[in-house]
Amino acid sequence: MNSYNGIRRDFLRVGGLGAVGAMLPRLSRAASMPEGAEAAPALGIFDVRKYGATGDGKTLDTAAVNHAIEAAAAAGGGVVVFSAGSYLCFSIHLKSLVHLRLEQGSILLAADSPLPGQQTGYNGGAYDAAEPKTEWDAYQDYGHNHWHNSLLWGENIHDFSITGSGLIYGKGLSFGANRGARGNYPVFVAEQAGVGNKAIALKNCHNVLLRDFSILKGGHFGLLLTGVDNLTIDNLLIDTDRDGMDIDCCQNVRVSNCTVNSPWDDGICPKSSFALGYARPTRNLTITNCWVTGYYELGSVLDGSFKKFAPDAHVPRTGRIKCGTESNGGFINVTISNCVFEGCQGYALETVDGALLEDFTITNTTMRDLISGPIFMRLGSRLRGPQESTKVGTLKRILVSNLTCYNAPQKVSSILSGIPGYAIEDVKLSNIYIETAGGATTEAAQIRPPEFENKYPEPGMFGAMPAYGFFLRHLRNVEMSHVEIAHAIPDARPAFYLTGVERADFFAITAPRNADGAFALHGVKDFRIGWSRAAADAAFGNVDGKTL
Repeated sequence: MNSYNGIRRDFLRVGGLGAVGAMLPRLSRAASMPEGAEAAPALGIFDVRKYGATGDGKTLDTAAVNHAIEAAAAAGGGVVVFSAGSYLCFSIHLKSLVHLRLEQGSILLAADSPLPGQQTGYNGGAYDAAEPKTEWDAYQDYGHNHWHNSLLWGENIHDFSITGSGLIYGKGLSFGANRGARGNYPVFVAEQAGVGNKAIALKNCHNVLLRDFSILKGGHFGLLLTGVDNLTIDNLLIDTDRDGMDIDCCQNVRVSNCTVNSPWDDGICPKSSFALGYARPTRNLTITNCWVTGYYELGSVLDGSFKKFAPDAHVPRTGRIKCGTESNGGFINVTISNCVFEGCQGYALETVDGALLEDFTITNTTMRDLISGPIFMRLGSRLRGPQESTKVGTLKRILVSNLTCYNAPQKVSSILSGIPGYAIEDVKLSNIYIETAGGATTEAAQIRPPEFENKYPEPGMFGAMPAYGFFLRHLRNVEMSHVEIAHAIPDARPAFYLTGVERADFFAITAPRNADGAFALHGVKDFRIGWSRAAADAAFGNVDGKTL
């Protein structure tokens, strides 16, 4: 990938100070600043160049940028402006009532982290140290517990925003575990002192707006937002080497109009970890009008070349929208609409650490060239959390409608799986069309996937599946209507495999019938199918070992 030190993007998006500027107080006193710096104008505009920033991409501008932010905060609020230029920085400290404005052509450039065994990075600098370890660190992966070792971070701040058409380039950030080659970047050890591994990290904040800017190579997390309420994320373009955005233990959140290319990890990832030291749900969340993908080489979505990985490239192509895996607090009241998936995995709704995952509506989704089934729901018992309070959670009241998927994989179908004694409940799927690759043999139809009750949840965790459409296990009250499953070439497996399912209704189902039919029923209670091309009308109180 070409060097991005000199990136100057021509965005079609144009934003002004608008309402943000209107809300800023008129200032009656000069802000504190370094000796020789110019006074801020009366309207509260703080240009980082007037505080000593060079914007040349070679000189460290960390101190100047932090001085400008501190001055704006001391004045009661203001707009900190980054004009066109490349601002090389280590950790930037965010403050309440401060708005960062990234003008067209501006780049916030993450300086190089210290290499393994070294104490400092570029020009003797380093990122802020990660917070000391706590007793609950063991309940989630390392990166989720630390915020200060980031390019930009804020804790316990409010009424804060970053907008503008500039770029945040995490060139010197660590992406954590090495999950395959991704450009000419050194591998930093995330736990090492002085290493930064997040582009933006916020903890225990409220009234936050992130809009219109782009992130290239965001480290382990482009956005790590933990305990952030009244949060708006709009029109971001994230082209990165791990997670695009993690929305963890947050409430009243709006994510809209975002593009995320994250081949090595998840694109948009709501979580509910124990990182705050207690279980807090992610609640009242909407995600709309977003495109997620794992198809493209790092940087090629940002520069518009859209260069796909070679077919033999060893890249996970994860990309998706996923709730989990950290799932202590819960996911409640979530709506996902009008999203596009390309060259990545499908939806994943996971609760394996005791959380409630309840009241979801997912509608109007288009998917293409997936590497796993379009829908994965998993209720499990990993139970990573305080032993005295962590019990198996719930996964219930999920509505999925108006979904189309072209070129789903052969081996991994859509999977909805609870565990013995704990069923997924009240799931309704409607107006769905899925075309799979097909091609599986009769031997595949005999597969009996293991339970793996306490295993890390992923669509591929069970291996190849005995159905080409949907594998349903440990469910109660599932309804499918106007669902069609097709395949590119014939497939010897049934379209639907049900085991340990109670009360299942299928209406207007279309699927190719092989020699053994379209449905395989094992240990199923209260089953009905009607007005369908996949099988004749039928109803069973109890059925086991039967195909239709």
